[in-house]
Amino acid sequence: QVQLVESGGGLVQAGGSLRLSCAASGRTSSTYAMAWFRQAPGKERVFVAAINWNGADTLYADSVKGRFTISIDNARSTVYLQMKSLKPVDTAVYYCSASSYPHLEYELGTMAQKYDSWGQGTQVTVSS
Repeated sequence: QVQLVESGGGLVQAGGSLRLSCAASGRTSSTYAMAWFRQAPGKERVFVAAINWNGADTLYADSVKGRFTISIDNARSTVYLQMKSLKPVDTAVYYCSASSYPHLEYELGTMAQKYDSWGQGTQVTVSS
């Protein structure tokens, strides 16, 4: 099991930027990919972005492509989500997740079921 702790959420005006961090600890040697999901009030949790553990491959939801960037610092076992040009629709709780499924290293997934460790979430609020 991998323990994940998110940080960096907060309140920002539309058009602003935030950077989320997710520090992983525990069995990171068995982690093959990490991802960010988000859940707005009254809505389902949806995929935002994913990266494999060596950082060679990334995947983004269409709604954030060109605005968000996912990256990984293996030395610190930390994944980042740089968010720019934020919109009110980006308001949500953002969750970091990790996958122990080896095939995700070669084919990133967008389904929450592909990720088996989750953080507690960090709130991002974008005001208009």
